[in-house]
Amino acid sequence: MITKFDPITLEILWRRLLSIVDEADATVARTAFSSLLRDAHDYTCMFTDRQGRELAQGTLATPGQSGAMALGIKRLVQSIPAETFRPGDVYITNDPWALAGHLNDICVFSPIFHKDRLAAFTACVLHHSDIGGRVASDNHDVFEEGLFIPLVKLYDAGVENQAVMDLIRWNVRTPDEVIGDIRSQIAANHVCAEQVCQMMAAENLDSLDDLADEIIQRSEKSIRAAIAKVPDGIYRAEGVIEQMADRADIVIKAAVEISGSDIMVNLEGSSPQVDWGGNVVYNFTYAYVHMAVKSIFDPDIPNNDGSVAPICLKAPEGSVVNCRFPAAVAARMQIGHFMTEILYRALAPALPQRVIAGSGGTPATMNVFYGKQSNGRPWHSVLIRGGGTGAGCRQDGEQCYIFPANGANTPVEILESDTPLIVERRELLPDSGGAGKQRGGLGRRVVFRIPDDEYAPEPPVNLGIQSGRFRLPPAGLSGGRPGARAQFLVNGEPGNPYGLTRLQPGDRVTMDAAGGGGYGAPKERDRQALLVDVQDGKVSMEAAKKDYGIEMDL
Repeated sequence: MITKFDPITLEILWRRLLSIVDEADATVARTAFSSLLRDAHDYTCMFTDRQGRELAQGTLATPGQSGAMALGIKRLVQSIPAETFRPGDVYITNDPWALAGHLNDICVFSPIFHKDRLAAFTACVLHHSDIGGRVASDNHDVFEEGLFIPLVKLYDAGVENQAVMDLIRWNVRTPDEVIGDIRSQIAANHVCAEQVCQMMAAENLDSLDDLADEIIQRSEKSIRAAIAKVPDGIYRAEGVIEQMADRADIVIKAAVEISGSDIMVNLEGSSPQVDWGGNVVYNFTYAYVHMAVKSIFDPDIPNNDGSVAPICLKAPEGSVVNCRFPAAVAARMQIGHFMTEILYRALAPALPQRVIAGSGGTPATMNVFYGKQSNGRPWHSVLIRGGGTGAGCRQDGEQCYIFPANGANTPVEILESDTPLIVERRELLPDSGGAGKQRGGLGRRVVFRIPDDEYAPEPPVNLGIQSGRFRLPPAGLSGGRPGARAQFLVNGEPGNPYGLTRLQPGDRVTMDAAGGGGYGAPKERDRQALLVDVQDGKVSMEAAKKDYGIEMDL
């Protein structure tokens, strides 16, 4: 018997599904050990139907994790015979090719049973600060990057697999934090499962199948209707992403073909995979292709299996956007985050009002610090920082956004409480936003110091950077100027942003995040808006004259 849902009931149930996943999300925020999770929100909770089709994800989910999970969980679930799942089972893996693209993203997923029957699955991916390995972008293969966990049972019918826990504990630098964060994932899945069962009992649902079909079909219908409004054709763009020093830059070629309500993204012609950690697995590339398509065509519809249905991705195996095992992938966002930007560029002629220029937070700047405290206790922390977003045709870019990754900037107070580092400055950089009719968002400077007093950590303090835009700035659109480039200085001198930097007590590090690109010709900038920029310190008097050709009378 097929259950039909009237519009009001369907909306109530949908909102309840969202609240369930958001409660699981809040469980991580309340119980996680790592500041990367508590404060920077680098994790995603979701649940699927019993076929593995995504039904709902947390409101604050990161697109890279959620998009990759939507593909990965379905494949993992369908690879395991349904009759072998039991209540209390918990599976764990961080296989980059199966899920979210690098070893730090550990996934924990569990079956949900209602009335002794398999009803759904719940999953949680956390970006763990520490997974062991050599913390740098210039690794040569995945074996250098840390502990690889194949798909295994962490709990078998409620009984913990202590051997797996011990294996993880003995392969990371900060085991208490890592194990604590894994238990946070388990707790989030438990909350989600309980709430789903309570909803099914309250609504007298024996199965979620009909509800899932309704939600997924409506979502697909909505996004297809939006795609069908755009004229058929092939829209092309090419992007250049800076490689490590002394190596040829990476080229990403995209051909976006719209045919009725279907959209094909073809990345043929993109560079082959590289001998460092910027390689991207298919799932992660797909995630940011989905991010671009959905944000352009129908940003308000639910994220679920239906919203990805019209999208087909062609990414050549062995290329930098679909790398083969055992390629190094730790810094996959240094290339993967650009997928959204390049598709925006391709579709700008067709939908100029729906896209933005290049962003300084693409890719997000991730600084991984580790070492030992003065008492010999190991510490490990990740700092995420955003830059200025690109401007759109109607609005200036924003400051300090982590786009398109949807994370949060780590607060200074948290960083100083979790690490021996001292933050001396954190400030916006005037004139770093690209000039245009709409101005790009400003970049940001952060200055750290390694203390050299009685609180100094044991030397060295190790710093691994996963970032970009040091040579090639965020591009403008429609005549807009590029934003300012990123910068990495150690004691005032340019450092190596790709290798592992070993810092000593007294060293000072300056990290500038890039500014966003401008949109439209600078000469078309509204004079009043430019006056406000100058008064607010976002644009200097010199830049107002040089970039906009306007003498300011204050």
